[in-house]
Amino acid sequence: MARRVLIAAAGAAAGGVMIGGLDPLVALAGFALVTGAAALPDRRRRSPLAALPREAHSPTQDDRLGHLVAALPEPALLVDRRARVLAANSRVEATIGPARIGEPLTFTLRVPEVLEAVRAVAGGASARRVEFQARIPVDRWYEAHVAPVRFSGTEAVAPGLPDVVLVLLRDLTQQRRLEQMRADFVANASHELRTPLASLSGFIETIQGPARNDAAARERFLAIMAEQAKRMSRLIDDLLSLSRIELNLHIRPDTRVDLVHVAREVIDALAPLALDRGIELRLNEQAASLPVQGDRDEMIRVFENLIENALKYGGTERGIDVVCAETAREDGSREAVVSVIDYGLGIAPEHLPRLTERFYRVDVPRSREQGGTGLGLAIVKHIVNRHRGRLSIASEAGKGTIFAVRMDLSQVLPPAKKQAESMP
Repeated sequence: MARRVLIAAAGAAAGGVMIGGLDPLVALAGFALVTGAAALPDRRRRSPLAALPREAHSPTQDDRLGHLVAALPEPALLVDRRARVLAANSRVEATIGPARIGEPLTFTLRVPEVLEAVRAVAGGASARRVEFQARIPVDRWYEAHVAPVRFSGTEAVAPGLPDVVLVLLRDLTQQRRLEQMRADFVANASHELRTPLASLSGFIETIQGPARNDAAARERFLAIMAEQAKRMSRLIDDLLSLSRIELNLHIRPDTRVDLVHVAREVIDALAPLALDRGIELRLNEQAASLPVQGDRDEMIRVFENLIENALKYGGTERGIDVVCAETAREDGSREAVVSVIDYGLGIAPEHLPRLTERFYRVDVPRSREQGGTGLGLAIVKHIVNRHRGRLSIASEAGKGTIFAVRMDLSQVLPPAKKQAESMP
């Protein structure tokens, strides 16, 4: 194309001089301008993949690569050897922001370690893996896999160099948080067990030594040792229960249980504790029955923990109410709601989001004095989650606290009714 332009320009200049009397200097200057313009590179916008060797792509190669990257389950980008974005799937925008085709990768991903890995792989290095942390807007951890991609038949064009580079991102945030949670759990469990163990060891040494012949001191120390041993036993039992619940967290119970009957049974079992503390336990049955899909023993454990906590930390002369009701959701479906209401001092707002964390206590000395392990509400939360229910906590200083368990009403028929309906 440029050659034809130059030939036409030369002909026009010569004709102007010979026929039109054009000044030869002017004609020469015009020809020089046309020559310079023809020598400039073509700046028309082309597809970024057109920069690949001709053998590396067909007329539909752009679309094929774009569809391939879009089908990947993780955030993925395809860049050329100069780190310009050739293709990106929709998951990239949700992870690190929008990636514009044809722009440098640095406009989207500003992680020096990853960019260095891309440059190295584009220069002929083998695949690399880089872990990095993003702190804005919240802390997140990612793993970047940078791999060279070579198309067949292009080795002679760029020996040893890839045609494109694939950058695949994997979110490690959940994994890192689980690892941190396990580490915190082991540390907290060790701390909780260390205190009673130290007490037992100290009292044993005292009984074996200075208090060997002191009967009164020995009896007092033995009573304290028995209490510490019970505390360790409760902690171990709660840890085992929590482990069993987490093991089956993905399996929803398929049996039928009536929450009203469960509430009655738990109140009857805790009546002696309430009597000892001078607190009245009241059951308000606003629904005759609340059938749900659930494990009876686990639901008993839920309401035992909630009512026992109310007796220990929220019980007053106004008593404690357990309300069983059936309510409607916004979509018109019905749900069972069992609320445990105390009228104690309440819980400060800053503590509410963390109440169901393992070993979290609002008042550590009081909790240990009451024999708490710090795992009761964590067990409640995990059981309710396994039953696909919801636990809500509302509290106001000086007015008390409401723990409410919400679950879907069961549509499963009891065996006797099933048999009756199946009969002709």
